[in-house]
Amino acid sequence: MKFVKALPISSALLIIISITLTHAAKFDITNNCPDTVWAAAVPGGGRQLDKGQTWTITAEPGTKAARIWARTKCQFDASGKGKCETGDCNGLLECQGYGAAPNTLAEYALKQFNDMDFIDMSNIDGFNVPMEFSSVSPSCNRVIKCTANILGECPNELKVPGGCNGPCPVFKTDEYCCNSGNCGPTGFSKFFKDRCPDVYSYPKDDATSTFTCPTGTDYKVVFCP
Repeated sequence: MKFVKALPISSALLIIISITLTHAAKFDITNNCPDTVWAAAVPGGGRQLDKGQTWTITAEPGTKAARIWARTKCQFDASGKGKCETGDCNGLLECQGYGAAPNTLAEYALKQFNDMDFIDMSNIDGFNVPMEFSSVSPSCNRVIKCTANILGECPNELKVPGGCNGPCPVFKTDEYCCNSGNCGPTGFSKFFKDRCPDVYSYPKDDATSTFTCPTGTDYKVVFCP
């Protein structure tokens, strides 16, 4: 019997096989609010969601700096151009960039250090809609929520139509925006942290606001959970 010598597998092929075996993460985005919202995702685009509707998007392993949020009181024409009271993304239904403050954010980065996904919610850009961001796979049991009455209790300095702004978009100072990388909690950030303790309240709020799941986890985002 003649044996054929096995050829070595190239590093490039191993990388391709590895990527193929790691499926894209699925995000089910559901509107439970009494009113219509316009879901936004980067990457992903945007979609009108009436009460009870769900929009499903996927993101590939390695995706990072990604966001999901709700837009409120939007009007778009047939070409997908218009404006929203909160969360507007340059007047487009299909978002190509981040939304304007205030907006409650779900943020994620997939397949990062040690093959882990990093997920969080953020009020750094303020709050417009109550939100839940959670995993739905057996390999991870993680739930992040922000459902407090932030709109009703918002400090006067941060109030805007339809939302409660974060202090950075309002005052634009290093104290609140942390552009130098050296900042701490403030009275305004504590307002958000006291009401949503698992959610980012200022840029250096990592210790209590960043969570992980194994790569391959699927997720859901619920507006008005």
